[in-house]
Amino acid sequence: MFKDHPKGLLGAALSNMGERFGFYIMMAILTLFISSKFGLSETTTGYIYSAFYASIYLLALVGGLIADKTKNYKGTILIGIVLMAVGYLIIAIPTPTPVPNLSLYLVLTCVGLLVISFGNGLFKGNLQALVGQMYDNPKYADKRDAGFQIFYMFINIGAMFAPFIAIGVRNWWLKVHNFDYNASLPELCHQYIAQGNSMPAESVSRLTQYANNAMIDGTAVTDMLAFSNSYLDVFNRGFQYAFGAAIVAMLISLVVYTINRKTFPDPANKITAQNKGASAVSKEEIAMSAQEIRQRIYALFAVFGVVIFFWLSFHQNGYSLTYFARDYVNLDIINIDLGFTSIKGAEIFQSVNPFFVVFLTPLIMWLFGALRKNGKEPSTPMKIAIGMGIAALAYVFLMVFSFALPAKESLATMSAAELDAMKVTPWVMVGLYFILTVAELFISPLGLSFVSKVAPPHLQGLMQGCWLAATAVGNSILFIGGILYTSVPIWVCWLVFVGATGLSMLVMLSMVKWLERVAK
Repeated sequence: MFKDHPKGLLGAALSNMGERFGFYIMMAILTLFISSKFGLSETTTGYIYSAFYASIYLLALVGGLIADKTKNYKGTILIGIVLMAVGYLIIAIPTPTPVPNLSLYLVLTCVGLLVISFGNGLFKGNLQALVGQMYDNPKYADKRDAGFQIFYMFINIGAMFAPFIAIGVRNWWLKVHNFDYNASLPELCHQYIAQGNSMPAESVSRLTQYANNAMIDGTAVTDMLAFSNSYLDVFNRGFQYAFGAAIVAMLISLVVYTINRKTFPDPANKITAQNKGASAVSKEEIAMSAQEIRQRIYALFAVFGVVIFFWLSFHQNGYSLTYFARDYVNLDIINIDLGFTSIKGAEIFQSVNPFFVVFLTPLIMWLFGALRKNGKEPSTPMKIAIGMGIAALAYVFLMVFSFALPAKESLATMSAAELDAMKVTPWVMVGLYFILTVAELFISPLGLSFVSKVAPPHLQGLMQGCWLAATAVGNSILFIGGILYTSVPIWVCWLVFVGATGLSMLVMLSMVKWLERVAK
């Protein structure tokens, strides 16, 4: 796979794989952790989730500016890894649940998330810039798209296994304390602590049934308040121990990066060579007219604007789609008992997307390679437009299966038997993520390739940061998914994302010819 690619690609891919393993341990459980730890609604959790996810990518712009300014790309990346490990440590420290001081503990968690965001900003865009520079060498230039697809595939190898670690650690800690996992219990426990027996009778009945079923040794629950406090505390400590596993992943990434650091190119050296006029290539870049630089920047920002709506839709995977899996999918079908723990929970679907990325990337590369040999390969802008259309189809697929489902607000009045009867098969989520993954492979790695190819040489880090900043804009409005999820029929929620991605496809198609000219 790495044959005929730059030597540093493997080291960069492995470094990113370790970092992403830690990151996706956290992302698989983040919204469910915030809800269960602090008793927050899906909508309120969405505001925190949106702000965090936006800051991750927005701070990548700051990271690009820092690296471009200091010319210390490799050092900036190293500091980013260390900061992320510190951030995971802050949120991994076990604290009691229910929290004795909501404001204090919520702020502490948000500080940890902010430190992770800043570290990610220093790391992510600048490592992508290093990979892009590997393909500035004419020897590798025609393999740029394939190189970024390989790089992207390794990211998802880490992401594929991360949710199993997160779920396994959480459920192991529950089992140690004689509890079984139940996705509905945290919300019901918080509700009972706040309302007691004044909560709706149907909810009390469900809580009683679920609580007794959750006792592994069959002990009858006689004190529902004591059970609720105990279950929440164990449940969320399990989450925090899972965050501890992310620290280990970051340390592995740090070791891999340090070992391979000398094999990576340094954009600072290239800029220095340009200033000295050291080569014909450098002189050509220096001679780039102001008009051409502007055209390149305009083209990049046009693509940035389009992909905002893809990320708004795609990153619902850790938010409204995870809540959908928790509330509407029959999770009992996918219970994997390992003896010391079980792999069961809505978070498990977070592994489906990276699995398909790893599985489908070689097939997509083969397809593009075959089309290239026949002179029929679509341009990178056309691939992105196709990807937007495929993303729209993914939400059409989910919308079809959601027509008969009750709205979220109706679930509180339903019995446990009625809830079980209306739930859909897990294969719906698998099918959804399959289609979304195909869309992702047409957009994300190829978008990175497009940026590295079109960005002016002296703005590589900044433009990679802007790509991530565009992602940040999409992520900053992720809370829209939560508002829709809790306030309108489920199928209408998905219809909004069909419209967002479908219209973006049309806009991208209208710009393809112009973008192709600029890319040449």
